[in-house]
Amino acid sequence: MKKKKLYTILSIAIVMLTIGCKKEDTPAPTTTTGTTVPLQTTVHTAIQLGGVNNFAVIAGSSVTNTGATEITGDLGLSPGTSVGGFPPGTLNGTLHINDAIANQAKLDLTTAYNDAAARVAGDMVTLSGNIGGLTLTPGLYKSTSSLSISSGDVTFDALGDPNAVFIIQIASTLTTTPGRKVILSGGAQASNIFWQVSSSASFGTTTVFKGTVIALESITFDTGATLQGRALARNGAVTMEGNTFILP
Repeated sequence: MKKKKLYTILSIAIVMLTIGCKKEDTPAPTTTTGTTVPLQTTVHTAIQLGGVNNFAVIAGSSVTNTGATEITGDLGLSPGTSVGGFPPGTLNGTLHINDAIANQAKLDLTTAYNDAAARVAGDMVTLSGNIGGLTLTPGLYKSTSSLSISSGDVTFDALGDPNAVFIIQIASTLTTTPGRKVILSGGAQASNIFWQVSSSASFGTTTVFKGTVIALESITFDTGATLQGRALARNGAVTMEGNTFILP
């Protein structure tokens, strides 16, 4: 009986030792978010554009184009008077220069800009520098300086909700380098992405950009850059060079 009891104790010890060794040999699981920023729980409503809604491009001082730019949507200017480059540019919409529609759109643009700039949330995510390579999920993002998309593309993932809203507040400039892209996934819609730019925006050659860009100053598109969204410059000019604009 004593031997049998001893064998039993030894068998249990061997089993425990074996389990312990297996646990040591198995790597501990790692948790990583990769290039996806933290999820936010605050649900934001879209920025109301009012009379700006039908404009693909609107500027404050002037609109200048060279090359075969094609705009699908209205083109507006207020209070400036200089619109150049159409043709060779093509406008599949209505041109409004300092008329009642353009002037009202400009007032609504100011309201939309102020709304976007004033949004706050307890789970807001801070961005800085180059955001290329990041995946942004619905919510509010804030940069205290300039933002760029300069190495890798940026993805907006709506996580299956086509009504999900993304608001990006930028304290200075927004720039992209040639060939960079904004990618939509998970049902994300260009109409629900709002870039509030406290200075000017500039898009490099062949950039593929998405969302409504609301800039305090000017917006510049280099050759071949495309926009699914709106280019809205409150005070400055919009400059184009063989680009494509499509309302979302």
